[in-house]
Amino acid sequence: MMYKFKKIIIMFLIYFLLPLNVFAYSDYILASGKNIGIELHSKGVLVVGLYEINNISPGVDAGIEVGDIIVEIDNKKINNINELVETVNNIKIDNINISYFRNNILNKTNLKLYKDNNGYKTGLYVKDSISGIGTLTYIDPNTSIFGALGHEIIDSSGTKLEVNTGTIYPSNVTGITKSLDGVPGEKNARYDSSTIIGNVSENTNHGVFGKYLDKINTTNLYKVAKPDMIKKGKAKILTVISNDKVEEFEINILKINTNIKQTTKNILFEVTDENLLNITGGIVQGMSGSPIIQDNYIIGAVTHVVVDNPKRGYGIFITNMLEEGEN
Repeated sequence: MMYKFKKIIIMFLIYFLLPLNVFAYSDYILASGKNIGIELHSKGVLVVGLYEINNISPGVDAGIEVGDIIVEIDNKKINNINELVETVNNIKIDNINISYFRNNILNKTNLKLYKDNNGYKTGLYVKDSISGIGTLTYIDPNTSIFGALGHEIIDSSGTKLEVNTGTIYPSNVTGITKSLDGVPGEKNARYDSSTIIGNVSENTNHGVFGKYLDKINTTNLYKVAKPDMIKKGKAKILTVISNDKVEEFEINILKINTNIKQTTKNILFEVTDENLLNITGGIVQGMSGSPIIQDNYIIGAVTHVVVDNPKRGYGIFITNMLEEGEN
């Protein structure tokens, strides 16, 4: 009897210690489709360009490249441009030690400074924030976690911004630049930066995530669909093409990709709604994050346009976004 008891205890501990992929997102979530403004502030200072001083490029000589993220100068942490400028001007030497990230790897180098009447010049163009517009995909009514875009926000250099802080704002669409074959269009919009409706905590390849702060309307909840529930055929997207009105537009799902290595382009679809085609030409920039609905389930979100055929686009499984939002 003693042996059997110990065996049961051991088996219980083994099961208890096994890692479990348990996610806390709700079975029913709000499918939004609202246009939003997004502002992200980086962890550190992003190098966006290099310039010469007296025919010399200090950045090139130091091995610094566009996309590098400066996080320390002479062992002092740098969070924004103001801290960088203040630190450089207070050092009062012409050679500084810089720590920076490139491809998530920490590097160190020495950068030569050049003094002029206004302080020191570094030869680096830098920024510490980025802003734009997109579409709010969902809000979990039980946790207030939101997800948007369905893909990461990148700088003009192609670098994903590592978020220190961020906010989302209400936004109105003021016009549409129509998509043409080979030339994606875009939503033209403005946002109200005086009204914060959410705080951003993550910028990942599955979207932008954070806590929603505004009132949540629970009358428009959709059940979450697992990937094996999605089928080819009719569906719809929710998005804004004028002012702040969310509208439904018909699409046709052509292909479903359940390859676990492909986590963003899971759904290939084409726009069949004549009204949307007449106004936008298909998928335009700013639609990223628009919820995809099928049979009263939320199944995914728009992520990409097929550039050579903007009537077609890709979507991410909603479960991929929800799992990322819970991490």
